[in-house]
Amino acid sequence: MRRFEESSPAASDAWLAPRLHYTLRLTRAEATESALWNFLALCVAPDFVQWRWGRPKDGERREVGQASRFCGPWFSQCFSRLWWAAEIFRDGKDYGPAETACRNQDVLNTYLRQELVTYRPAAQAVARMLERDVVRTGRQLNALTQGAYAASATKIYEALAPDDLQDFGALQDWIDSRDGAVAAPDDRLPVGPDDGGVSEQSVETLVKWFEELLSVVRVRGQKGEEPATKPPATGGVSLDKPGVSP
Repeated sequence: MRRFEESSPAASDAWLAPRLHYTLRLTRAEATESALWNFLALCVAPDFVQWRWGRPKDGERREVGQASRFCGPWFSQCFSRLWWAAEIFRDGKDYGPAETACRNQDVLNTYLRQELVTYRPAAQAVARMLERDVVRTGRQLNALTQGAYAASATKIYEALAPDDLQDFGALQDWIDSRDGAVAAPDDRLPVGPDDGGVSEQSVETLVKWFEELLSVVRVRGQKGEEPATKPPATGGVSLDKPGVSP
């Protein structure tokens, strides 16, 4: 809160997400326990929830309009949304893509809820497009998400851009070492679990595919030519079915 007192509270998301993930060191199963996040928000750091989500009222007092920021779904609760964003967007031990993703509130508010984001190459492709400014606005991100679902399904992306299995033993070793771990650094990203990154080829394959999708989907409020009526070619994997109109 002191670090971001002169900027928007939302700017703290990109800084806090990887450090929260590094510090807590949870399995995904443990992270589904809402009691943990409720305890953090209601007992450990309610002042932070008020600062991040509250509206100024009566001087220094802040009123939080959404109870879900204290105890709500994983994608809305103040702390769980950040942990899951770091978990989904990290590339093995590299939290850089997670930091990039969390700088965009539309990633946290919209894209994080989509099933597609759980596929690691897709998450890395989106983070890379954000980093390269291929996707600049929330409307572009929302249009890309809708286009990706309209064009295909997760199984198609697995065929286009396969993902390697994570090393769950390395993840467990990282979790077990938390008692002896150093505190998360303030001015550089911590190092996450070395459980395997995403294939560079798979990421670039999906970046190219998503760029083509973005060129044909309708972006609300964007002027230009009418969008195409069917998705672009996928380099050998056809999404069209004979006798079925797109």
